[in-house]
Amino acid sequence: MESAEVARRFLAFFEERGHTVVPSASLVAEDPTLLLVPAGMVPFKPYFLGQRTPPAPRMTSAQKCVRTPDIDEVGKTTRHATFFQMLGNFSIGDYFKEGAIPYAWELLTRPVSDGGFGFPEDKLWVTVYLDDDEAADIWHRKVGIPVERIQRRGLADNYWHMGVPGPGGPCSEIYYDRGPAYGREGGPIADEDRYLEVWNLVFMQEQLSAVRSKTDFDVAGPLPAKNIDTGMGLERMAAILQGVDNIYETDTLRRILDKAAELTGTRYGRDRRADVSLRVVADHVRAGTMLVADGVIPANEGRGYVLRRLLRRAIRNLRLLGGQDAGLMHELTAVAIAAMGEQYTELISTAANIHAVIDAEEERFLQTLRTGTAIFDAAVAETKRAGKQVLSGSQAFTLHDTYGFPIDLTLEMAAEQGLSVDEEGFRRLLEEQRQRAKADAAAKKTGNLDVSVLGELLDRAGGKVDFLGYHDVTGEARVVGLLVNGASVPAAGAGTEVEVVLDRTPFYAEGGGQLADQGRIRTGGGAEIEVHDVQSPLPGLIVHRGKVRAGEAQAGDTAFAEIDVERRRAISRSHTATHMVHAGFRRALGESAAQAGSENSPGRFRFDFTSAGPVPPSVLRDVEDEVNAVLVDDLDVRAFTTSIEQARAMGALALFGEKYGDEVRVVEVGDYSRELCGGTHVARSGQLGLIKVLGESSIGAGVRRIEALVGIDAFRFLARESVLVSQLSEQLKVRKEELPERISTVIGRLREAEKELERLRSAQVLAVAGSLADSAKDIDGIAYVAHRAPDGTTADDLRKLALDVRGRLASRPAVVLITGVPKDRPVVVVAVTEGARERGLKAGALVGVAAKALGGGGGGKDDLAQGGGADPTAIDKALAAVEHAVVSA
Repeated sequence: MESAEVARRFLAFFEERGHTVVPSASLVAEDPTLLLVPAGMVPFKPYFLGQRTPPAPRMTSAQKCVRTPDIDEVGKTTRHATFFQMLGNFSIGDYFKEGAIPYAWELLTRPVSDGGFGFPEDKLWVTVYLDDDEAADIWHRKVGIPVERIQRRGLADNYWHMGVPGPGGPCSEIYYDRGPAYGREGGPIADEDRYLEVWNLVFMQEQLSAVRSKTDFDVAGPLPAKNIDTGMGLERMAAILQGVDNIYETDTLRRILDKAAELTGTRYGRDRRADVSLRVVADHVRAGTMLVADGVIPANEGRGYVLRRLLRRAIRNLRLLGGQDAGLMHELTAVAIAAMGEQYTELISTAANIHAVIDAEEERFLQTLRTGTAIFDAAVAETKRAGKQVLSGSQAFTLHDTYGFPIDLTLEMAAEQGLSVDEEGFRRLLEEQRQRAKADAAAKKTGNLDVSVLGELLDRAGGKVDFLGYHDVTGEARVVGLLVNGASVPAAGAGTEVEVVLDRTPFYAEGGGQLADQGRIRTGGGAEIEVHDVQSPLPGLIVHRGKVRAGEAQAGDTAFAEIDVERRRAISRSHTATHMVHAGFRRALGESAAQAGSENSPGRFRFDFTSAGPVPPSVLRDVEDEVNAVLVDDLDVRAFTTSIEQARAMGALALFGEKYGDEVRVVEVGDYSRELCGGTHVARSGQLGLIKVLGESSIGAGVRRIEALVGIDAFRFLARESVLVSQLSEQLKVRKEELPERISTVIGRLREAEKELERLRSAQVLAVAGSLADSAKDIDGIAYVAHRAPDGTTADDLRKLALDVRGRLASRPAVVLITGVPKDRPVVVVAVTEGARERGLKAGALVGVAAKALGGGGGGKDDLAQGGGADPTAIDKALAAVEHAVVSA
């Protein structure tokens, strides 16, 4: 039974029993305390906590999940994975244990021909929490499982929570006995390799206020209603139903694994080390593909760092398998898209975007490996020079942290050089970094944020704050609540920084790239609040952030909200311009040029899009010309709401990585652009006036950024440019169209003149070589030359002069010291003839003497060395110190 069929059967079973099928949420968690969705119940958490009203009391889903705490174990075992899918059925205050347990038993044991999974009843075991007599009784008396196949376990095994404050409760787990070939008898408490967990039924009944560990937490009290949250791992269930030993041999992961083996010339099952790498590649490529499909872009922090780490671990393991070529990730990503596309069709439609991001990250990391290898080689040379056999932990950590060099690769390459690595020191530094990151994350999770307070305000607003801003710039409202420092307050006086929730508002909350509105709120009690920011921390909730300028704002007051109209109009022009530029680039570059972010601010916008490389200047000009031509046509801009299916049928562009509900808002600019968008826009394209593209640049792996001006800001920019061009034309005495050629000619002449000046200056410096050699001072039979060149002489010329003078004195023991100040910092060069070296004088040692006097350092070979310092006033002191060293030799 293929994985897609496992999911289909599960959802169909519960849909037939009155459950609403809920599509998988994005891997990018809505919960502000989470980077990514780590469990199937996360999208349902607000319902369990009573913060939001569920769409139905019974629901079921197949949810995408990513967990990375055990990422280093992936591949080493066949149980660990980063991406997985969790099938679940959920009851919000409807049925509880007496409903969930029989449902699970029926689905598992019902024949395959009848829509079930066909498990033999005598192969199933269950566990319950230590004192959960109710669950044990239902399993035995209602379902009929013998008492000897019901085992009780403690908090570590049979109590579930998310690891953070939130819902929790005892659970009952169902295990499948794979038989004596997989381990010893005795049920799950004896051997969890033989008895494989297939389903966890969580009886959500408690609200946890603090969670310190799996078994150490505080219970604040009961949840508003008893709920059911179950989780069946799709990959694990597929492994059992497909008759394979582990999740890596199931239909989806095995396809990626086999392709990786083919590309690297290896074979799964022959060598343990190779098997580990193949499993890492299969898991991480699939996880990376799914994350990119949900809009995550590789970065050095947050969820972007999770993605970067996964992709780079996959690339590194391909290298360990012998895959040195670029482009391997492209082929593996294509297999992952095909393998998962039946369940998640958006992978097929956004394949070009996924490839663009992953291909660019592969190219960047291969360059990192090349750079890291050079740094590694230097560290090895330093270690061997010091007579050591162990690469220090700090060196390994610097390679890992600064240059992105994986520790496994450092270990492998060190072994090739006959060295070991101080792994303990490396792990200690890595753990210190993790603890700092953990502390930072904990601070960010708590801070002033209290999700339960926000949920309460959302309930007071009727489950959703009405947004009036598509048609109105002012509106009457009621103050639902006030927050000061994250806490709900009944009133806030003048001078107080406050967050205000209204039941309806014309203020647009920052989102979709559009900056928030600003303006004022006046209450019926005489308070005036200046609004400087508007956010939506929970879906449906709009929070106005500002300062009470006068009076006292009180919860429950009537209010009059008024936005800054000119700012809104300018931002709306920018937002519409972004849509049009997006359409222009897709026409010019193809569908792979998918929007990856934007910011619409007054008079200015930036547009980020996926691209494997820079956009040619000619394309920038063509897109700009095309869009401005459309503006002249003054097309109608229309917005309307429709179903997501209808919008897609119309060809409306859904932005890469964005999350959409069943009902969506479509914004059209004539027939030129059609996108799903919740932002505000102009009424006609002609209102934009003009769009001026300023330039294009890279902002990350596979992502480019366009910056542009719109409206009066674009006109002002062009006016300034026109004045500048006129001034240049006047100064150079040519027509404007001849400026590029004339400027190029002038620059060329300047460069030639600079080269000639450099040649003359160098010749002038070297011209004194003969006189310096002739006037060498004799110190006990050693010809000694000490000369300070004119300030500005380059270090290269100082070296040339020293070598020239030494050449003229080659037949004698001689020491030549040339110094100068090229760029505010003194440089000293010492050249020593063979005769002087035989007398014990070495250039490196003499440079060290001079550099010490200059407050710096240096070094080199016995015949030629160079150094420098920070104090130009100490040059005479340095010359004297070297002469003293020669005298004393």
